[in-house]
Amino acid sequence: MQSCADPGTSLSDLALPGQTVLQGRVLTSGSPVAGAYVRLLDAGEEFVAEVVTPDTGDFRFFVAPGAWTLSALHRSGNARTTVRIEQPGTVDAALSLA
Repeated sequence: MQSCADPGTSLSDLALPGQTVLQGRVLTSGSPVAGAYVRLLDAGEEFVAEVVTPDTGDFRFFVAPGAWTLSALHRSGNARTTVRIEQPGTVDAALSLA
């Protein structure tokens, strides 16, 4: 089962044993982007979840191991990356708007 979490929630406040966390930041010219829509897509490119980035540009999803695509949409640009997760843990991914 996949779910998402408020990026403003500290990971230290959550119980994570055995969980897989896909997290990162949306950037433009090295600066965080607020108000970007970050979409999580499964291996079949189907929509799973979406979060809006806060002022820090952070996003976070709780996922199962597998192939995931992250897509960031913002008025100043878009970004997309695919991540392959082999085992539980925390995986970081940056999305730079173009």
